[in-house]
Amino acid sequence: MKTIVIAGGTGFLGKILEEYFTEKKCNLKILTRHPKRKHHVYWDTKNLGAWTKELENTDILINLAGKSVNCRYTPTNKKLIYDSRIETTHILGLAINLCKTPPKVWINSSTATIYRDSYDKEMDEEHGEIGNDFSMNIAKSWEEAFNSIHNPKTRKIILRTSIVLGKNGGALIPLKRLTKFGLGGKQGSGLQKVSWIHELDFARSVEFLINNHKLHGVFNLCVPKPITNYGLMKSLRKILNVPFGIPHPKTLLEIGAKIIGTETELILKSRNVVPKRLLKNGFKFKFENIQSALMHINN
Repeated sequence: MKTIVIAGGTGFLGKILEEYFTEKKCNLKILTRHPKRKHHVYWDTKNLGAWTKELENTDILINLAGKSVNCRYTPTNKKLIYDSRIETTHILGLAINLCKTPPKVWINSSTATIYRDSYDKEMDEEHGEIGNDFSMNIAKSWEEAFNSIHNPKTRKIILRTSIVLGKNGGALIPLKRLTKFGLGGKQGSGLQKVSWIHELDFARSVEFLINNHKLHGVFNLCVPKPITNYGLMKSLRKILNVPFGIPHPKTLLEIGAKIIGTETELILKSRNVVPKRLLKNGFKFKFENIQSALMHINN
């Protein structure tokens, strides 16, 4: 029975992994600031404490902690986004090195948003071009913090995760709402690429990386072929039996983003990312087609 500790595991992705690995009969502990269940363990994300003993003799540590980027990029929010990622990564690295028997594997979140906006070039782990704006620089700093910590007894993996499509959270929920109200047309030009992964394949890919003991470093978590925003919205309308969808020009999206307290980057950036290393090492996706993925999630 594997022991898995998930830091920041009460969010959308954490719940996906918790459900998946619980079914695999793993022993799970969730590090959280707001413990509500028996297997929840309190941590304040910034300081060493009683929680550190949970890492002793643990098989896998997965760090998902960090403030959501689904907000306005005000100076206050920018600092919270940065600090919540860098501080938790540093404190976990320190806690690992204080263990007599540290975790065998440390998996740390990053994001596929680290790559520049691209319509033509597919961004893989080796040749992908890292961008230079707030979101991309956050991702770079996050990975630099992770890589700067020397953990000699622990195998380390970075997850550059794309948009995860799932039943109970993430990007799909607001997109479904828009579509049901007849507002599910293309957003902006509709030509921007959308790199995505089904929630089951997200969990399966994490398991794959855990079980393949020679694998370490950066991995893109996304399907082999991104879809366009136009194609995504068209597929969503079909699955939900909505015959039409009003498109959203960029100016309207910018107004709407201010109203609901988010940024248009989350919709308009072209994420043209591919999982070269997963494929090279033999990972097989269950859901590569957007239609079958949406049908499975919507059932």
